[in-house]
Amino acid sequence: MINLRLLGRIALMALIRNKLRTFLTMLGIIIGVASVIAMLAIGQGSSQSIKDEVSGMGTNLIMIMPESQRMGGVSMGNSSAKSLTMKDVETIKLQCPSVGSVSPQYMSSGQVIYDNQNAPTSIYGGNETYCDIKNIKVEQGRMFNAAEVKKAAKVCVIGTTVRDNLFTENVNPIGKLIRFNKIPFRIIGILETKGQSTFGQDQDDLLLAPYTTVQKRILAITHVQTILCSAIDANSSDAAVEEITKVLRRNHKLKAEDENDFSVRSQEELLNMFSSITGVLTILLGAIAGISLLVGGIGIMNIMYVTVTERTREIGLRMAIGAPESQIMIQFLTESTILSVFGGIIGIILGIGVSTIVSNIFNWPVFVSSGSVFLSFGVCAVLGIFFGWSPARKAAAMNPIEALRYE
Repeated sequence: MINLRLLGRIALMALIRNKLRTFLTMLGIIIGVASVIAMLAIGQGSSQSIKDEVSGMGTNLIMIMPESQRMGGVSMGNSSAKSLTMKDVETIKLQCPSVGSVSPQYMSSGQVIYDNQNAPTSIYGGNETYCDIKNIKVEQGRMFNAAEVKKAAKVCVIGTTVRDNLFTENVNPIGKLIRFNKIPFRIIGILETKGQSTFGQDQDDLLLAPYTTVQKRILAITHVQTILCSAIDANSSDAAVEEITKVLRRNHKLKAEDENDFSVRSQEELLNMFSSITGVLTILLGAIAGISLLVGGIGIMNIMYVTVTERTREIGLRMAIGAPESQIMIQFLTESTILSVFGGIIGIILGIGVSTIVSNIFNWPVFVSSGSVFLSFGVCAVLGIFFGWSPARKAAAMNPIEALRYE
C-alpha cells in the first residue's frame, strides 16, 4: 500500500535540499499566476466600472443622434448634421406612449470666466426635464424651469469642477454672474459631484443651461444636435425605441427602402456593447498572461527531467528493495505538483497585491473575483500533474539494474 504521507515528506525534503533551484522553478508559475490574477482583476474592474457608469446615467435613457442617410449606396453627406428638428422632439412627446420625458440636447465648448478667473469647459443645453432623464441631481440651488427655457433665459447650473475653478471656498456661487464665450449667465444651481468617468473624463466640468439659450445665443443653429428620452420604465425601452423609429421615419418622409438618417440607442444597447468590448479585452488580457503560466509549466517539466536524471541511482536503489513503479511515479508527480501549487499560492498573493497597488496608485478600477483565484489555483494543480507526468513516467519506467550502474 502506498503511503502518501511518507511520499509527500520525501518530496518536500528533496525540494528543500535545492532551495534556490526550487524557487527559480516556481518563479515561472508565480509570475504566471500573478499576471493572470492582476490582468483579470483590471479587466473585470474596468468592465464593472463601465457598467456602473452607464447604469448611473439612468436605466431608461434613450439617445437619438443624427446619422448620414444613404440612398442607393450613396451617402447624403450633410443631411446627418441637420436631420433632427424640434418637430421631432414634439412628435415623440405626443405620439410615443412608452416615452416618459423628452429633451433636445445641445453642446458647445468654450471658456468660462468670472472676475479674473477663467477655465475651459463645456456647456450643455436641455429643457427642464434634462436632469431627470440623465439621472443628474442638483445639490445646491435649483434647476431652470419651463418658463426660463421658453424665453431663453441666461441662467445656468454648474458642476463642482467649474465652481472650484472660478470661486474660492468662502464664496457662494449661487446668484453670481459668469460669462461663457462672452455670453453672461447667472448661476442658479450647483450639481452633485460625480467624479471622473472610467475613460478619464471629468463629469463635473460642465454647465447646464436652457437649450434655447445654447441653441440661439451660442451655436446659432435651428436643428437639434441630439435628442434624449427616458422610457416610462426599464421594461418599456424596446417598445420606446420602436415607437421613436416609426415616428422619425414618418417625420423625415423616408421610403421603405431608405435607411434611417438617425440612430436610436437605448441604455441597454450601450451596456451590452460596452460589456462585449470589455469582455473580449478581459479574455485577451487573461490569455496573454496565461502564456507566462504555460512557460512556467514547461519550466517545471524541464527541471523534473533534470531531477530524475540526477537521482537515477536513488530510483534504482528504491526499486531494488521493492518499491513499485506506481510509488516512484507518484513521488515525482508529488514533487512537481508541490512546485506548481506552492508557486500558485505565492502568485495569487502577489497578484492580489499588484492589483491593490494599481488601484491605489493609478486609481484604476480593479476587481479580484473569487472565481479567478480558484481557477488559477486549480490550473496550477493541473499544470503540476500534466507537466510532471512525463518525467515521473520516465523515472517509473527505469530498469533497476541499469539505474544502479548509472554514474
